[in-house]
Amino acid sequence: MTDVGRQGRLNHGLPAEVDVAAFENINTVYREAVSKYGSNTAFSSMGREVSYAELDQLSGAFASWIQNHTNLQPGDRIALQLPNILQYPIAMFGAIRAGLVVVNTNPLYTAREMKHQFTDSNAKAIVILANMASLLDEVIPDTNIEHVIVTEIGDMLSPVKRVLVNSVVKYVKKMVPAYQLPTALKFRDVLAKGAQKPLQEQAPTREDIAVLQYTGGTTGVAKGAMLTHGNIVANMMQTAPQMDATGMVPGKEILIAPLPLYHIYAFTIHCMVGFQRGFHTVLIANPRDIPGFVKELKTHKFSTFIGLNTLFIGLMNNPDFAKLDFSPLKLTMSGGMALSRSVAEAWEKMTGCTVSEGYGMTETSPVACANPPKAEQLGTVGLPVPNTEVKTIDEDGNDLPIGEVGELCIKGPQVMKGYWQREDATAEVLDAEGWLRTGDMAVIQEDGFVKLVDRKKDMIIVSGFNVFPNELEDVLMAHDKVVECAAVGLPDETSGEVIKIFVVSNDSSLTSDDVRQFMRKNLTAYKVPKFVEFRDELPKTNVGKVLRRELRDEALGEK
Repeated sequence: MTDVGRQGRLNHGLPAEVDVAAFENINTVYREAVSKYGSNTAFSSMGREVSYAELDQLSGAFASWIQNHTNLQPGDRIALQLPNILQYPIAMFGAIRAGLVVVNTNPLYTAREMKHQFTDSNAKAIVILANMASLLDEVIPDTNIEHVIVTEIGDMLSPVKRVLVNSVVKYVKKMVPAYQLPTALKFRDVLAKGAQKPLQEQAPTREDIAVLQYTGGTTGVAKGAMLTHGNIVANMMQTAPQMDATGMVPGKEILIAPLPLYHIYAFTIHCMVGFQRGFHTVLIANPRDIPGFVKELKTHKFSTFIGLNTLFIGLMNNPDFAKLDFSPLKLTMSGGMALSRSVAEAWEKMTGCTVSEGYGMTETSPVACANPPKAEQLGTVGLPVPNTEVKTIDEDGNDLPIGEVGELCIKGPQVMKGYWQREDATAEVLDAEGWLRTGDMAVIQEDGFVKLVDRKKDMIIVSGFNVFPNELEDVLMAHDKVVECAAVGLPDETSGEVIKIFVVSNDSSLTSDDVRQFMRKNLTAYKVPKFVEFRDELPKTNVGKVLRRELRDEALGEK
C-alpha cells in the first residue's frame, strides 16, 4: 500500500493490515462458521430458509456423492451454471469440501460461450438449471463432461411449493426447452445418494485453486483466472473491515443478494464475508423482476444491500420501493460498474444510506479498493483495502508520482495465481514482483483515494458485465454479408455503457435488425448492440488496424 493509502485508511479508522492467513483455506472458514452459527439462517430463497447446520448436511451429501459415486478427484473442475437459488451454495460448498475446483458459469450463456468455457477449463462435471440443459445437450459431445446434474428452480422448496413452482416454470411459462441428456441425474437424487455415506473432508493448501473465474482480463478471449484458496480467504479478510465499520453484529445481519453468486464480487461478499460472520443472505433469483424483488424486500429487515448502478435505478423507479422500511439499512455497496453521482445521491435521499463504491477485477478476487462507509468520496473508488499496494505507471512501465494519471497496478495477497493454461497472457499482466497491470487509467490522490479516469483497453462494461469488442466482431464477421465491423461502448445513464457496432456490408439488403438477430443467436443478451451503423469503410491505421477510438469519438460527437 502506498503511504498515502495507508494513512488514508488510518485516518478513517480502518486497519491498514489484517491477518490474511487467518484461515488456511475456504473449508476452514466454512467449518468455523457452521460451528458458530449452526442454528442461524445461512441462505434463503423464495421463502425457504436453510440454516448453517442444514447447509452443512446438504453440502456434505453433495460432497459425499462426488467422493463415493464418481471418479472425480481433488483438483478436477466442476461447472456450476445456476442463478441465485439454494442449489448454488449447496453445490459450491459441497464441491469445495470434496476438493474440486469450481468453474462459475453464467446461466445466460449461449451454446457457443458454454462450449468455450467447458472445453477450456476441461470441466468433468456440471450442475445446471434445467432451463439451460438444452444448450448443454448441443455442446456436451465436444467437452469432457462426464457427470451431469440437472436441477429445477423449485427443487429445494417444500414439497407442495416445489411441484407448483417447477410446474409453472416448465408448463405454464414454458421456460424449459426439451433436451436429451440420458445420463443426467436429478439434484435431489444426488443429495439422497450422497447422504448415505460419510464424507472425507479435504484440506486444500493456500496455493490450491478454488475457483476458475472466467474473464476477458484486460483484453481478448475469455480466460480462467486461477483464484486460490489463499486469494479468496485473503480478500474475505480484506473486505470485512468495510462491513465491520458500520457496526454490523456477527450472526445478526441480513444481506440482500441480487447480484449473481457466479460473479466473483457477489461470491466473495455473500459466500465468504457474510458467511464467515454468520449473516443471513437472501438470494434473489431474478432481480430483473423489480415488482417481485420489492415484494421480497418487504419481508426482510435487511441491513446490507449489494448492488450496482442499473439495479439502483430500477428499484428507485418502482413506487413501492420508496415505501419500504430502510431504518435497519447500515450499508449499501456498489461494484461491477461505475456508480453515477445522481444515482448515489437519489439512493441516499430515498433510503437514508450512502452508497460505498469500490473497485476490483476478477483477477483480484475481486476487491482492491473500497470507499470507507459514511466517508465516501463520490467519483472515486475509495482507498486500497488492507495489505494492498497500488501505484500508477506510464507507458514504459515507470512508476508515477502521486497525483499523476497512469495505468493502475495492484499488488496484494488477493491477486490471482495467473490465467489457466495461458502463461503468455499471464506474463502480459503480472510481473515477477507480483504487480498486476489492470488496464485502467487512474490517479492516486494525496489523501490516498483512487480515482479512475479511463480504461486503457477497449473493454465495454454493460450493467456490470465485461464485454470485449474482439468477441463481438468475431461473431459478426461470420455473417456472409459482413465485410468488416467494429464495436465500441458509449456512455449510458442506466447501464453504464451501451454497445454500438459499425458494419461494412457487401449487401445493401442487410438491416440493423438482421445484425442484432444474428448476434443474439450467438451471444448473451447484454452483448447484443443497441445501435448499428452501416458505413462504406472503417478508419484504420497505416498498418490496417481499425481505429475504434476514432469511431467512438465520432459517435460521442453525434450524441
